[in-house]
Amino acid sequence: MPELPEGSRFAVLASGSGTNLQALLDTYPESVAVVAGDKKEAFAFERARRAGVPVEYLDPASFASREDYDAELAERVAAYEVELVVGAGYMRVLSPVFLDRFPVVINVHPSLLPEFRGLNAVERTLEAGVEETGVTVHMMVEDVDAGPILAQEKVPVLPDDTKETLLERLHPVEHRLLVGAVADYFWGRVKV
Repeated sequence: MPELPEGSRFAVLASGSGTNLQALLDTYPESVAVVAGDKKEAFAFERARRAGVPVEYLDPASFASREDYDAELAERVAAYEVELVVGAGYMRVLSPVFLDRFPVVINVHPSLLPEFRGLNAVERTLEAGVEETGVTVHMMVEDVDAGPILAQEKVPVLPDDTKETLLERLHPVEHRLLVGAVADYFWGRVKV
């Protein structure tokens, strides 16, 4: 298990089941400072609560604009004095209002970027009939899935793959690359 320097603290943004969050909680239990997100029913929040990590839920419908939402989200996350923000299945596009508030925001994506940017990457991979896909960890920028790439790994697409079978092979790669990228950041191996 990779270790982080003493005092390393990061936030995780999540919208779904939280498998990537769980990998981070399992590896860096003392360093996940807060889990924030936009879906009240996200199982990621339950994972955080079980681990004793504070949760910050914000309902996007309560805000007049994306920028207003992102400003409040940034405010709440910044209150935990984090140095890094990790998108782990967070399904909203972050505006500069949020991104400019933190030194680095990273994200994991289930494709070999720049291919299949955005939503439904696994489904679009299967529809395209490609022979390989993969996982990318990248820095978040205003454009969707367009930031500098930190890590990538190929995963074959098998002829009889379904969304579920492909995700089964992608998830362990996502977990490993995301955990590694967090370590790389805190040990100074990522140039900002």
